[in-house]
Amino acid sequence: MTRTPLRISIGGGGTDLPSYYQDNGGGFVISAAINKYVYITVNRSFLPGYFLKYSETEHADTCERIRHPLMREAIRLHHTPSPLEVVSVADVPAGTGLGSSGTFLVGLLHALYAWQREPVTSETLAREAVDIEMNRLGEPVGKQDQYIAAYGGLLCQEYLPDGEVRVAPLRMTDESLRELRDSLMLFFLGEMRSASSLLGEQKRLSESHDPSMLDSLHFARMLGHEIRDALESGQVADFGRLMHEHWMRKRNRSRSMSSTRIDSLYDLARSDGGASGGKLVGAGGSGFLLLHTHDRRRLRDTMLRAGLTEMDFSFDFDGSVVLLRNA
Repeated sequence: MTRTPLRISIGGGGTDLPSYYQDNGGGFVISAAINKYVYITVNRSFLPGYFLKYSETEHADTCERIRHPLMREAIRLHHTPSPLEVVSVADVPAGTGLGSSGTFLVGLLHALYAWQREPVTSETLAREAVDIEMNRLGEPVGKQDQYIAAYGGLLCQEYLPDGEVRVAPLRMTDESLRELRDSLMLFFLGEMRSASSLLGEQKRLSESHDPSMLDSLHFARMLGHEIRDALESGQVADFGRLMHEHWMRKRNRSRSMSSTRIDSLYDLARSDGGASGGKLVGAGGSGFLLLHTHDRRRLRDTMLRAGLTEMDFSFDFDGSVVLLRNA
């Protein structure tokens, strides 16, 4: 059994896609793993074939007949024989902007390594997950979800034009980390969506060198570096303002990025709730509002009156771990 963290994006989101970093001098993202997890259990099945339980239940005679693409490609990559049972349980449903597909895949790969009693590094888990989603399945995804799920913590990720990734922890004092955690709140908007269409649009516009899209992503990369400098120097109070600047630019990337309801809730959080800034977590469209505040009670009361649900969280510093191993 493995436990793998979901994530929030701190800065630079969108620049981890090859359609951007390959032709624009690289990308830069800061991500934070949170203590909301995907759990994957791998065990020998009493039934022949592959018995898979997630939001659906599958029983496939062969690997090639598995409908779930991430499960199929992970099992195929590792040549894992049947009979095999795989069970997935998550703290938060998919489609909420917290990087669930990357987390799911890293956790599954880690469980398959543990099942075969093979050691594995965080870097290998991240690379294999990226290869499956981006290359084998051709999904228009970036790399931050897989890397933060594998490594955990608050992670600075530099994406080089040749495809290499350099990672380093965000160097904050314990006091600044506590201040950052206490200033951030997550509120569920009550809707879920697939990120593929929004990411596909970003990929298409980036590859066609659309000036507006590239300008938005250049700004996100620059702001990511500015956020790193502010947080590492202990200027946590500035993060809300920087988040607000980022969201004002990001929501203009696509008409599907936000909505009248989301804009109204965000404005309410800043006016009545006293939030200094925030954004939608993930590709956009729905999911969770991440808000920065100096008055948690005021913001909580405002958002709850508006019908939103708060999800309390802390940071995770373990990354993907094996919780239980067969003797």
